[in-house]
Amino acid sequence: MPLFIKRDQIYAHQIHLLEHKLRSKEERILELETENALLHLRLAECLGKLRRDNEDVLQAQKHRLHQNHVQKYTQTALAKLLTEVQVLKQDLRDVFAVYVGFATELDEQSREILERVGSASPALQGNDGELQSLQAQVDALKHSLQEENERCRTERLRRKLLHNTLVELRGNIRVHCRVRPVLPFDAGLGQLALGSGSTLEEVVQAVNDDSVLVSCSKPGTSAMNKMFEFERVHGPEDSQEAVFEEVKPLLTSLLDGYNVCIMAYGQTGSGKTHTMIGTEDFTRPEGAPLQGVIPKSATELFRLISEKPAESHTVEVSVTEVYNNEVFDLLSKDCEGVAIGTKRDVITTSTGTSEVPALTHELVRSSVEVMQVISAVLRLRARSPTLVHRDSSRSHLIVTLTVTSKSPNALALARRLQSARQELQRPSQKEWWSPRCRRAASSRSASPASSPYHSPYHSPCLSPRPSITQAQIRTKLQLVDLAGSECVGMSGVTGAALWETSCINRSLSALSDVLGALAEQRPHVPYRNSKLTHLLQDSIGGEAKLLVMLCVSPTQRFLAESLQSLGFGARARQVHREPARRKNTTLKMK
Repeated sequence: MPLFIKRDQIYAHQIHLLEHKLRSKEERILELETENALLHLRLAECLGKLRRDNEDVLQAQKHRLHQNHVQKYTQTALAKLLTEVQVLKQDLRDVFAVYVGFATELDEQSREILERVGSASPALQGNDGELQSLQAQVDALKHSLQEENERCRTERLRRKLLHNTLVELRGNIRVHCRVRPVLPFDAGLGQLALGSGSTLEEVVQAVNDDSVLVSCSKPGTSAMNKMFEFERVHGPEDSQEAVFEEVKPLLTSLLDGYNVCIMAYGQTGSGKTHTMIGTEDFTRPEGAPLQGVIPKSATELFRLISEKPAESHTVEVSVTEVYNNEVFDLLSKDCEGVAIGTKRDVITTSTGTSEVPALTHELVRSSVEVMQVISAVLRLRARSPTLVHRDSSRSHLIVTLTVTSKSPNALALARRLQSARQELQRPSQKEWWSPRCRRAASSRSASPASSPYHSPYHSPCLSPRPSITQAQIRTKLQLVDLAGSECVGMSGVTGAALWETSCINRSLSALSDVLGALAEQRPHVPYRNSKLTHLLQDSIGGEAKLLVMLCVSPTQRFLAESLQSLGFGARARQVHREPARRKNTTLKMK
């Protein structure tokens, strides 16, 4: 065979191999280009995600800086308002001291003038000039007293305005938290007592005046902490007096014409009843250091009323409980006068307020009477033992103090002075008018106790005058001790007690739903989903100043319930309501 034929076959075979390698290289190039394109897409996605993360971090930093700025501004404004309130209180004390001095001086000079007129009456009958001079002095003193009264009234109005502005800046719905100390029953009852000692570990701590730190970590895992912030946080070392000092300013708003509600929320055994009522015999003075918010509020309310004109305020008390989603009047009595719990209903009036028809109200004149009424019916409250506490309250207790006020009117006082002056100018009048509008003859012959007008706020002037009255203002102070918020598994109840726990949890859930609807500003707020929220509608929905006192347990055993209570408080803080409206004080003339 010729040599050139083998050479051509060899060349053709080599060309075939080279073409095969070329196709393989081209396929590899396509694969690399495709992989390169995919890598470019992944790189673009990563860059976009990184850019978005940077933007989110930047926005979060801006939001945090804005919140810090708003918080600093609010704290500055509150500090300034507090300073102004302190200065104004001092000014008011000074003005009141001047007012008392003027009143004392006026009484002394009036008595002196009265004695001079009585001793020199024969000579004065023929000397009208001296009589007119004395009358001019009396008129000047009256004018000075009227000016001081006007200044005192103006200062009171300024104090009220600053005080209510301060409370509204703090928030109409305020949330306080109280962490109780570790107690013996924290070890548990029954089967729960067999747990390990880790259940007594303190995981809830009050780190400062407005923050609570919760350690959510479990044994063998990394630490995970949560921080909750409230308007005020009380630690285990805080006394009952320290807790009430933060509540006391709301009672001033009560007499200024606002409804006020203070409720304690938390699981059984967290200290709600201790915070609201106390642990000692609260009807005795020696039990005062351990008295709760209810007796201390009653004492402070009557102290504030004692500074007002006599008989200008009346106080009525009513005690109700919500048990199994039914309202019971604990002050109702049977035919023999024994207190029994009578079922009542809750209605909504034409003005949109909630009301309990036929509810029993008792008139009280001191804080001791208030606590005597409450202590007499506390035995009627539903209670039963659970695995959490051997004396667990199974109902919501609501104590309502209704204050009816009728403030004195400056216009009525001016007309009384004018009518008395007209009587002095009559020719046949021989008796003199004193600053407290008492006749000279009757002041010498009758003792103050025998006179029906011994009070400085009543006038015995017999001259006719128009009747000027002011519409009565009714405000409510509602003090609520809620039932325990623990779950069925924690309480360990069985049988009929399951229905009690179900009703308690549903009513507390309805309360949370109402606060959630208010926080989200929904058009409909489900007050009527529960008798509890329907009864407290006026206190929650914008007509009142509401304070929620969260009571939490510090130990690991109750961590889930403590987190639930703190979450409820955080949700309540998100409610932004319109400023609370003061009751109408329009004058009525007859």
